[in-house]
Amino acid sequence: ADAIEVWNEPNITVDWPAGQTTGASYVGMLSKAYAAIKSANGNTIVISAAPSPTGSNGGGCGSFCDDKPWLEQLVAADGLKYADCIGIHYNEGIVSPKAIGTDPRDNHYTRYFLTMLNTYSAIVKNARPLCFTELGYLTGEGFSPPLAQAAPSFAWAQNTTVAQQAQWLKEVAEIGKGNQAIRMIIVYNVDLTQYGSDPRGAYAIIRPGGGCPACDSLASVMGSR
Repeated sequence: ADAIEVWNEPNITVDWPAGQTTGASYVGMLSKAYAAIKSANGNTIVISAAPSPTGSNGGGCGSFCDDKPWLEQLVAADGLKYADCIGIHYNEGIVSPKAIGTDPRDNHYTRYFLTMLNTYSAIVKNARPLCFTELGYLTGEGFSPPLAQAAPSFAWAQNTTVAQQAQWLKEVAEIGKGNQAIRMIIVYNVDLTQYGSDPRGAYAIIRPGGGCPACDSLASVMGSR
């Protein structure tokens, strides 16, 4: 494998035992996985699990842990020794990735691509690059019923269009190409179709009917489709 991300969002109890959702707890697994992976292929990039961006300014780590303190705990527990790249997820944007301070919800740092990037880079002190293993923009355009009705907890993205999805992913690619802090960006997602309380299909760049405006916008930055 070119790269392996060790687990997924271990700061929430969907993916990790309640009461153990700390960065230090996760390092116990990461250290063992790192040794196993490198013993099999020293060239495989080991990516630490991206925590879920909880959007919370809350405190402790019980039923879940905010991604910022979780990453700080990982660093304090020497987790950087066991990762070539730091996993990061960005999936709640409703404004351009070049924008800061324009989100109508609030100005929590996880709302903006640049503040997510800067926050994580500061925590790891640029000792490791960042690997965006899940980055996407949600838009219910082309699906029925409307997003706010099908998935009320995702209503925050009800006004995002497919054209904006394509443009913002293009802008992310432009930023990433010129930023040494970013090693990898994986678009979430390509062609999922699920549309309900968890509207994964509404993140897909291949839209209902088969069109893919984001494919063309990304190709304009990265090369041929």
